[in-house]
Amino acid sequence: MEPAGAAEGGSVSRPGAGGSAADASSRARSSVLVTGGTRGIGLAIAKRLVADGATRAVLGYMRNDAAAEAAAAELDAEVVLVRGEVSKPAVVAELASHGPYAVVVHNAATGVIRPALETEDRHWDWTLNANARALLALARVCAPEMREGSSIVAISSLGSQRVLDNYVLVGTSKAALESVVRYLAVELAPRGIRANAVSAGVVETGALDHFPNREEMLRSVERTPAGRLVEPDDVAAAVSFLCSRDAAMIRGQTLVVDGGFSLLA
Repeated sequence: MEPAGAAEGGSVSRPGAGGSAADASSRARSSVLVTGGTRGIGLAIAKRLVADGATRAVLGYMRNDAAAEAAAAELDAEVVLVRGEVSKPAVVAELASHGPYAVVVHNAATGVIRPALETEDRHWDWTLNANARALLALARVCAPEMREGSSIVAISSLGSQRVLDNYVLVGTSKAALESVVRYLAVELAPRGIRANAVSAGVVETGALDHFPNREEMLRSVERTPAGRLVEPDDVAAAVSFLCSRDAAMIRGQTLVVDGGFSLLA
């Protein structure tokens, strides 16, 4: 078995109380994929989906092997860890190889946080490929094996619609991500597969450390009607709902989870 920390695109399995699915048919009912699934919002989503009944969780992650191993230990399910950049074809293929899935969540996100005139073409390519193109790539390889009633959910942010400081690349990538979701919702509907997105407000996770205006972002709580910041579990609950039978007629929508922040001018 290849150890965590192996070459990009490698995977390692960690058994849990859920055990291994018996065959492809049972995996299709009980397996979930969460990219960026070993920390923060992604880990909260993985935990919620396991609590909802998933017995097998495939978690994509970038490079932090220690966090990945710790995440695997927290889940009461069989866990498969897949290391590498989700924009890379080899990594996408490896993620798909562990399907079929009942739920695919594209949560992994990256990007260059700079004013528009300080960006470079390579920054655009890096950000758009990981945040938006990767969702389409995952859908191409995962959807053909997904059963009727399955769901694809993308994690977006308010910057897809609002202008935020230094956010031109990530915001544009999230707008593209939401557009891909709408197209997938229509094209996958005949297969019985739903596609939606969750757009989260400011969530205090390690990702905020990369923003030069981090403290200002945290102060957004002062004008949030709900009186607190969004927490990872809030986003996970929205994902859980969109994957449930209660959301059967919700297609191609972006569910905003921000405590009312975006309602104010």
